[in-house]
Amino acid sequence: MERPILVTGGAGFIGSALVRHLIHATDRRVVNVDCLTYAASISSLETVAHSPRYEFAEVDVCDGPALRALFERHAPSAVIHLAAESHVDRSIDGPLVFVQSNVVGTCTLLSEARRYYLGLEEGDRARFRFLHVSTDEVYGSLGPEGRFSETSHYDPNSPYSASKAAADHFARVWERVYDLPVIVTNCSNNYGPFQFPEKLIPNMILRALEGRSLPVYGDGRQVRDWLFVDDHVGALLRVLERGVPGETYCIGGAAERENIEIVHHVCDILDGLRPAPLGTSYREQIEFVSDRRAHDRRYAIDSGKIERELDWTPRESFETGIRRTVEWYLSNESWWSAIRENRYGGERLGLKVPA
Repeated sequence: MERPILVTGGAGFIGSALVRHLIHATDRRVVNVDCLTYAASISSLETVAHSPRYEFAEVDVCDGPALRALFERHAPSAVIHLAAESHVDRSIDGPLVFVQSNVVGTCTLLSEARRYYLGLEEGDRARFRFLHVSTDEVYGSLGPEGRFSETSHYDPNSPYSASKAAADHFARVWERVYDLPVIVTNCSNNYGPFQFPEKLIPNMILRALEGRSLPVYGDGRQVRDWLFVDDHVGALLRVLERGVPGETYCIGGAAERENIEIVHHVCDILDGLRPAPLGTSYREQIEFVSDRRAHDRRYAIDSGKIERELDWTPRESFETGIRRTVEWYLSNESWWSAIRENRYGGERLGLKVPA
């Protein structure tokens, strides 16, 4: 029987999309390792929960002995490391949680993966891969021209991006110094179904439906490159299958949009699918608020390397992807209503200054 893939953070947004794809569209076995923080959702995995090829382990990536036991029990052929604290605003409010999860957790996982890797037989060792999944935010802020690539220098501007930058560097150290076959990916902003509603798109959808203001930071002209989550999953599996250890691959959606454009898209789609009770446009709920601290102005990804070397391109256009996303939230109130009631009510974060 083929060895399973160990996915960390598999109850999160990107991780659950990856796990669902692996179970529904491949014959691979999956061990989902997640400590179930506030943003995790076991309900995102209901369609795979009873598969004989799926197993869930509630383990923190900072827990070395528990990770060691998982490696010994399951003997995975690969690790896809997605477990991370990921919200910039929360990192401003509490940076040390991000250091612990994203830096200490990554180093602990790398250490236990190497321990396991060194005990493999030669053929299994040659096939083993550790895929470290990261973000374009590590590169900092772009001007009006240019795009990030695998050779861009690191210049993080938030506790979140700094913690991910540190994790990236440690992942490369484990490849260069300790000979673990690590591959790093840096992706642009993901969106799609099952995204925790603290992020821009789902928060705007839900606040609009609730009749609340739609807060836009600063002038709303910050630019992000948007990547549909299923396209990201396809890219990760392509890197896992064909990527070269020691290499980095940037993954973008070829969909640069200003934040205010994103909010307008959401409003316009909702106007057509779920008109506001008084017949007004949801755009009338937009409210410009004070900007985020050290808010990066623009991100954009050059995906040329993964396109040329691994034959991957995104399939979803932004227009089709954003409509699919809005439709999903309209049809899945049972998924997000419990989150709204018990874990996150749509309030603004990132306004505290840690003592």
